[in-house]
Amino acid sequence: MNNAIFMDRDGTINVDKSYVYNINNFFFIENVIDAMVILKKMNFFLIIVTNQSGIARGLFTKDDFLLLTKWMIFYLRLHHVHIDAIYFCPHHSKGIVKKFQRTCLCRKPNPGMLLDAKQRFNINMTNSYMVGDTENDMLAGQSAGIGTNVLVCSGKETTKKSQSTANWIIKSLAFLPNVIKIHKNTKPI
Repeated sequence: MNNAIFMDRDGTINVDKSYVYNINNFFFIENVIDAMVILKKMNFFLIIVTNQSGIARGLFTKDDFLLLTKWMIFYLRLHHVHIDAIYFCPHHSKGIVKKFQRTCLCRKPNPGMLLDAKQRFNINMTNSYMVGDTENDMLAGQSAGIGTNVLVCSGKETTKKSQSTANWIIKSLAFLPNVIKIHKNTKPI
């Protein structure tokens, strides 16, 4: 079985500027690319799981999202980062684009995207991590059976409730490789 780092996108990988859908507004959070390089060297699958309700809300199109995603993958490859998969949910129950207006199992806090990846890549969820900046990210990780849910403080403001749903709270994804190494080298007394 494989171990994975499941990552939210906006607020975790890139600066969350509210409905980011074009290259001009996409900025990687400082040092996250370096962290992804290290995580790949640690033999983790890197899987992005992102809610993109802006599609259902009519703020941008699925094609806009896919174009930005292709650019992001290309940019990360230039920096020696291979993303194993990207799952996205374009749905929202209050969307105005009929095609995407619905309640679904893939929209976080539901675990659908994570469970699809588990099956596709034979992921050991207990030894995997969900990294995100919201309570919904943490709840999706819990529902999918993720062993360690990591709340980052680089996106949305953390609340006591979101903090209570996390196993770890760190400043940014950039710190994850070191935190994993520390925890793996810490033995109970």
